[in-house]
Amino acid sequence: MKYTAIVTLLIVATLQTNLLAAEPSAFGAGDLSSPEPYGLTSSEKVILETKDKLKKVAQKSNSQASQLDSLRERIDGLQSIVESISRKTHNNKINLDRLKKEEQTSFENSNEYQQRLSDSIQENSQKIEELNKSILLLSASVDEISKNYVTKDEYNALVKSVNDFKDLVASELKSKKKTKSSKLSGAALYNLAKKNYDRKYYTQAIANYEELIKRKYKPAYAHYMIGEMYYKRKNYAKAISYFKKSASLYSKASYMPQLMLHSAISMDRTGDKADAKSFYKAIIVKYKGSKAAIEAKKRLSK
Repeated sequence: MKYTAIVTLLIVATLQTNLLAAEPSAFGAGDLSSPEPYGLTSSEKVILETKDKLKKVAQKSNSQASQLDSLRERIDGLQSIVESISRKTHNNKINLDRLKKEEQTSFENSNEYQQRLSDSIQENSQKIEELNKSILLLSASVDEISKNYVTKDEYNALVKSVNDFKDLVASELKSKKKTKSSKLSGAALYNLAKKNYDRKYYTQAIANYEELIKRKYKPAYAHYMIGEMYYKRKNYAKAISYFKKSASLYSKASYMPQLMLHSAISMDRTGDKADAKSFYKAIIVKYKGSKAAIEAKKRLSK
């Protein structure tokens, strides 16, 4: 008996001092910011779908804006080329007119130069015509994109609409939960929490057990159950904190082997290998022959 008491004190002390050292990466059901959310209610699914639609609108808007900027740059560049060729053509025409009026010492050379200028003018005219066609095509593309372009005001209005809807749903759900749970007795709320847990409605079950903790109705068990749900959601940091509190409130509970095993596994998965190893050993000694001890031994051997 004395040895058992010492081991129990060692376990509780270790929970109280070392459990908070781990810093796991957490994600949970009902978390809309998670890359792969799960365990969503019907209202949360609507919010997630709306969020995805908003994201697609934003991507389309950014893509269209980028295309418009690129097309406008190309049009500006082509217009600059047209202006340059037009100036060159104009100068060539002036030189040609001047040569026709001047006396020339060498008729052959003058005639050859005039021909080169005439050919250059014709070539530049063709280039201008081709560039103008290109500008018309690009302008048509810009007009087509502009028809479907999402303006900043439209985008902001959509964002506001989504946020308002999200706030409304959250407010209604919160109100319903408070009203429903506040009317129940401690025993009835305890049964409701267990029912939601069995159905894997963890978001609702956690809220039920939190309410039981506030009422101080079986707080040790309520902390344990919340820890179990965070453990199932792989939110090991929160799981450890609730396991710790549960053990400090009642260390002789029937669920202690499971609590300690899941605490050890949570430590192991958050990188706290030393404490996890200590817990595995303590489980093997204290709960010899139990399923938790067998599992602890198996994990310790790895």
